[in-house]
Amino acid sequence: MTDHAEHVPEISADQQVGRIFGWRRGFDVTWLLAIGLRSGIVHTLAAHPGLTAAELADRLALHPPYTAAWCRTAHGFAVLDLDRPDGPSGGAPGYRLAPHLDTILTDPSDPRYLAGYVLLGAEVATRDFEATTDAMRTGAVLPFQGRGDGFARLVAEATRGLQTMTAHGILPKLPGVAEVLDAGGTVLEVGCGTGNLLIAMAGRFPGARLVGVDIDSDSLAAAAEKVAAAGYADRVSVHAGRVADAVPDGVDVVVLVEVLHEIAPALRPGVMAEAAAALRPGGWLVIVDETYPSTPEQAREPEYRFPLMTGFEELLWGNVLPTREEQEELLRGAGLTGPVDRRLVGEGFTVLTTAKPA
Repeated sequence: MTDHAEHVPEISADQQVGRIFGWRRGFDVTWLLAIGLRSGIVHTLAAHPGLTAAELADRLALHPPYTAAWCRTAHGFAVLDLDRPDGPSGGAPGYRLAPHLDTILTDPSDPRYLAGYVLLGAEVATRDFEATTDAMRTGAVLPFQGRGDGFARLVAEATRGLQTMTAHGILPKLPGVAEVLDAGGTVLEVGCGTGNLLIAMAGRFPGARLVGVDIDSDSLAAAAEKVAAAGYADRVSVHAGRVADAVPDGVDVVVLVEVLHEIAPALRPGVMAEAAAALRPGGWLVIVDETYPSTPEQAREPEYRFPLMTGFEELLWGNVLPTREEQEELLRGAGLTGPVDRRLVGEGFTVLTTAKPA
């Protein structure tokens, strides 16, 4: 060890073994949840707590021994709690979801909703990591765009909680925003995806006009379908291509939710300049994204664990997460020179808000 080596706490070989087993358990529990969601067990127990494994198998036409194994394992890892524990008579136990998991795993309207994130890990990350093994030698990229409707919808579900938080928790608290939007103001969403946030904002601000821009045709088709189904087509529109073409008259708020890091670094200054130009004086820019560590030392800090995971999970997508310095340089370069409010939410999401100088 040199004098400049990183100082790390003492750890034994057995402790390292325990860490690896812990990481491996996390992989298995992710799949345990995904199988429970796919098979209908999670939603059925959310609606009918107390069912036995046999009752679940009967309702869902599942293989009884496998269903029993799923329930016993889920109980062991505190995904399920016993509703009717074994008594002296030896009757089969009933199961219920552990506290709050009914909401977290089955209620898309809740800001803590994570079912989409679980399924994204099981259905997309697993395949992408396999492909990344070869891509480590070639640098191959399989970008977000063009992966099909199913992929676009799954990514949208994975970020749905953040979209709910933005519509109901962030925008209404910005000075003057609720009043402007309720009076007919306009919100632009850059990277609107399949339209979940547009619909959430339309519901929260019934007087507002909403405009979404994206470059993925599968996502835009899904967004247009959702907007029409929600009955918002008279004041919510989606567009392919550039911001300037979608909102020639300017907007009061621009939002980007888990989008900035998905824009190629070389294109970010131009996109941010167009977004800033679209803002009317005094309008707000809201970015919900992730911040990559600026130094090797920061990589060990808890607030960067989630961004590090995202950065590695999305290597194959070609995504590069920006550091704090890069985020702020983009804002300044776009002419947004006012104070920037920065705060951390959830497991490692950064919320940036700044107003365009009046």
